Amino acid sequence: MKPLDPRLARYAKAARRWIILTACLGLAQAAAIIGQSFAISGAISPVITRQAGLSAVAPALVALAAIGCLRCLLTYTRARLAHRSARNAIAELRQQVVDHARSLGPRWIGVKGADTATLATRGLDDLEPYFVDYLPQLMLAATVTPLSLAVILFLDWISALVAIITIPLIPVFMILIGRLTQAFADRRLATMQRQGRQLLDLIAGLPTLSALGRTKGPEREITRVGRHFVDATMSTLRVAFLSGAVLEFISVLSVALVAVEVGMRLVYGHIDLFTGLVIIMLAPDVYAPIREVGKHFHASSNGVAAANAAFEILETPRPPSGNVPVPGTRLPLVLDEVSVPARGTWAPFSLSGRIEPGRLTVLAGPSGAGKTTILNVIMRRLQPSHGRVLLGETNIDTLDERQWWSQLSWLPQRPVILPGTLRQAIGVDAPQDKLEHAAKTAGFLEVVRQAPDGWETTIGSGGIGLSVGQRQRLALTRLLLEEAPYVFLDEPTAHLDHDLERHVLDTIEALKRQGRTIVAIAHRPSLIAAADAVLTVESRPMDANERQQWANSNDVPAATPAPSEPGLLDLLDDEVTYP
Repeated sequence: MKPLDPRLARYAKAARRWIILTACLGLAQAAAIIGQSFAISGAISPVITRQAGLSAVAPALVALAAIGCLRCLLTYTRARLAHRSARNAIAELRQQVVDHARSLGPRWIGVKGADTATLATRGLDDLEPYFVDYLPQLMLAATVTPLSLAVILFLDWISALVAIITIPLIPVFMILIGRLTQAFADRRLATMQRQGRQLLDLIAGLPTLSALGRTKGPEREITRVGRHFVDATMSTLRVAFLSGAVLEFISVLSVALVAVEVGMRLVYGHIDLFTGLVIIMLAPDVYAPIREVGKHFHASSNGVAAANAAFEILETPRPPSGNVPVPGTRLPLVLDEVSVPARGTWAPFSLSGRIEPGRLTVLAGPSGAGKTTILNVIMRRLQPSHGRVLLGETNIDTLDERQWWSQLSWLPQRPVILPGTLRQAIGVDAPQDKLEHAAKTAGFLEVVRQAPDGWETTIGSGGIGLSVGQRQRLALTRLLLEEAPYVFLDEPTAHLDHDLERHVLDTIEALKRQGRTIVAIAHRPSLIAAADAVLTVESRPMDANERQQWANSNDVPAATPAPSEPGLLDLLDDEVTYP
């Protein structure tokens, strides 16, 4: 990232305000530093040269005290506002990263979702030193250094010439060390993202690993990655400390050159004491802001690496979005030769069919044929490489995305359930009689009656406190209460016994009576038998030319399957009833 990357101001309004504020504070700080130097010199030089009394230097002492209070106030204001601005800017950037990642679709999330989750949850926190320490120092370097140098040039051009010659030494060494520090910071971020991916995979598979007695291997791997993360962090800190020491040495040496030159000329009477004192006191403030910029840049390099990763996501082009209003809610969905690449195959391959309104249409076919992919295509979470999907006579790719999503209800194999009471988990504001009727139809009312506090019983994230079947019935109750005309079900009877399967079929019948269009993925004969129409989904392996053509024309590898259920990024949004 550049010293002051304009993308930061573009994506975070809080950062834009903070940049303007620090520029104003920097100008005030520069004026205070220059005024303080003149006040100190005005108080000391008369005493040394003329043995002046207290009354003669009293105005200079009063000015010095006032300027000292002003500098304290400026420092306090900057420190107080810095952390607040940093938190607001990071929150804005985090929200935009999550929103943009969601808009890129499940196939992109399948490739980079874990890295994005790590970046959004922990990586961007490292950007705080950039806002709190680096940006203010950058503004001081842009204000204090040139203004102090201008005053020295006005007072004595020889001292200004020495400062101008020595100032470039600091940025030269800062650039040389900064390149090394940035490499270490990038390595640390990559290690943190790899650790995040492995940790998420481990958590997802922990019940299976525990049942098989295979928890030791992943435990050792996480420990190994953790050690690499610590090593990368310590390497970055070592380089940061080294760079700070080098910059401090060069700064002190440069100030010493100016002081020696002024001292020699004072001895020979080539410069008066007042001017010499002002120059000697201003000299450190010529170099200090530049030195601090280098020091804090290295300390904030982890945040800079995270910001670059965030900008890379935000600048990834979104799939094209239409703006055509949804033409109606009682129109058929027409699949016209739809093909989508996945795992080196076309899955599905050239699927055509018609989904009639108010009926149950089942997608059947072998595992991996692309049934979930078809649902994602209809829901505008994926775009087909070939073919199209029509709502009546309108291509759904031209529809207004948000308006289309508002017409959909989506039940994955693992329903998204937020923590709270059972009533809150339903997430639909409905009268009590309507709520209980829907719960009875879905078989969830008996669960509520057995719960200790009824509808006010608290459950955890993901439905902790409920069994798998109870979570499914809760999600079915939610579907019945929603009014979206199109309902998509991904294996709604998977892993359920006969009694629970009956509740699913009853719910589907109730949805049909409401006039809603239902599309379900099914393997079980009972659900297929209840269908009004069955679309058989088939796949076909890509030939070598197709595989190469796809790999060359897309950033996302063709071997990456689309996830069949919401991931972590889906859980970060309140809109859980549609994609």
